[in-house]
Amino acid sequence: MTTPNRLAWHTVAPEGAKALFGVHHYITTNTDLPEELIHLVFLRVSQINGCAHCIDLHTRDLLKTMPIDRVALVPVWHEVPHLFPEIYRAGLAWTEEVTLVSETHASDEAYAAASAAFGPKDLVDLTIAIAAMNAFNRLGAPFRLPVKAQV
Repeated sequence: MTTPNRLAWHTVAPEGAKALFGVHHYITTNTDLPEELIHLVFLRVSQINGCAHCIDLHTRDLLKTMPIDRVALVPVWHEVPHLFPEIYRAGLAWTEEVTLVSETHASDEAYAAASAAFGPKDLVDLTIAIAAMNAFNRLGAPFRLPVKAQV
């Protein structure tokens, strides 16, 4: 279901949706990245991009494994480093760098930090996860996918 006057992108272009969900499936089933880190990355990308549907969805996913205190502080993770393991902080830093690539240009310093925290395959998989969620946000936000949250 979508907001009135907005297309349901996944039903209008089912092959495109299948392709994107194929990348999502790869990230969630065929990588060595911790599942909680993947959902954390998905949430942070969605927060930066302002996709209500994805923020709602990935907040709910994270609440299954992470305390509300940490989930609520994801937007300011760098101010509360004691709440996030080092690998999560490295993943969140790279997430912001890649999502804001038009501003950051994926700096050498950020790349070096990400490379120090992740092996080559994990760094590529993490970057694929970031790119995929950015793609989903660029469909979810403009087509106003609904949220589960109710008043």
